[in-house]
Amino acid sequence: MTPIDPQLPLFLGLMSGTSADGIDAALVQFPVEGGCRFVHGHTFDWQVRTRDALVALGQGAEPASLDALGQLDAEVGIAFAAAANGLLERAGIARAQVRAIGSHGQTIRHRPTASPAFTWQIGDANRIAELTGITTVADFRRRDVAAGGHGAPLMPAFHLAMLGSSGEDRAVLNLGGIANLSLLARDGSLRGFDTGPANALLDGWCQRHLGTAFDADGAFAASGRVDEALLARLLDDAWFALPPPKSTGREQFHLDWVDARIGGAPLAPADVQATLLELTATTVTGALLAHLPGVRRLLACGGGVRNTLAELGQMAECDFIGARLPGVEVVSSAAYGLDPDYMEAMGFAWLARETLAGRPGNLPSVSGARGPRILGAIHPA
Repeated sequence: MTPIDPQLPLFLGLMSGTSADGIDAALVQFPVEGGCRFVHGHTFDWQVRTRDALVALGQGAEPASLDALGQLDAEVGIAFAAAANGLLERAGIARAQVRAIGSHGQTIRHRPTASPAFTWQIGDANRIAELTGITTVADFRRRDVAAGGHGAPLMPAFHLAMLGSSGEDRAVLNLGGIANLSLLARDGSLRGFDTGPANALLDGWCQRHLGTAFDADGAFAASGRVDEALLARLLDDAWFALPPPKSTGREQFHLDWVDARIGGAPLAPADVQATLLELTATTVTGALLAHLPGVRRLLACGGGVRNTLAELGQMAECDFIGARLPGVEVVSSAAYGLDPDYMEAMGFAWLARETLAGRPGNLPSVSGARGPRILGAIHPA
C-alpha cells in the first residue's frame, strides 16, 4: 500500500471486464502535478453462480425472465459495494475520506452498430451508493453511444492523460477479455479501438478442457502447435477488417464462434489454445503496425499481462514478437507507475473525477461520437 497524501481526495474505481473473472477495486489519488498515485487494490471473486450467469448473458444467452435480470442487476450492485467496502477495510481508509466511486458495472450486451445502438452494463449504482455511503458515478458508456459513438473503449482518454509523451509514438495494450489499443502519437493525437479477442477465448477454452479458470504461465498453449488452417478461418471473420472506431465483446467472440470454425477438424485442444493465442497476437500486432507504424514503445496492462503477455514473451524468445514488432520495446505499464492489474479500475476512478468536475470523459477520435460528452450518472451518498 502506498501512503496517501492527506491534502488530496481519494477516488475508488470498480471494474469487472469481459472475462468476468473478478471485481477489480482500486483506490487512487491524482496529484496536482499530474499522474495517478495507486494507493491500494484488490480483486474480489464473484460467486460462482453469479459469474456463470454473467458469462452466459455476455455470450448472448437470454435471461430466464425479467425478474431474474432485475435480481441479477441488484446482486451485481451489492457485490460491487462489498468490493468497495472490502478494499477500504483492507486499506484502513475511512469512507469519509473517499470523494467518489467510479463503477463500470458488468457489460451484458454491447451493440454499438444496432439500430438504434445500445450498450448495457448492470450493477445497480444506487445500491453501491447506499451500501457504501459514498457518492457513486456509473453508467459511463451510454451517453457516448447516444452521441453516435461506440461507448468503447473508454480507457484511451485515461491512457493519454497518464502516459502520453511528446518524445515518441507509443501505444498502450490492454489485454483483458477483449484486447484493445490506445495509440498515443507524439503529436498529441490519439486513437483507440478493440483489436479482437484475448483472454475471453483463452480462458474459456482452458476452462472447458482443463477445468481451470486460465492458462497458468501459458503452459497449455505452449504444449500445442498453431493450426494455420484454423487460424485462417478465425481471421476470416469480417469484424477484423472493419476500420476504427470499433469495439466488440463476448457476444461477438465466444466459444460457439470458435466451435463453428473448427467444424469437424480433429484438432487437439492444446493446438486450439495455441491457435487462439496466435489469433490475439496476430490481430494486436497487425492493428498496431497498420495504425501507428512509428510506434517505439508498447505498454501492456490488463489481466493478460501476467498470463497472455507471459505467453507472448515466451514466444518472443523464438523471434515471435521481435519479427512482428521490430524496434518496439514491450514493457508492463508498471514501469510507469500504473499497476497493470488495476489499470481499468484506476481509469474508472479517473472518469468519476472527470464527471464530478464537469469535464468530458470520451474522445470522439476514439469512439466516433459526435463530440465530447460528460459521461455517467451521479448517485449522491
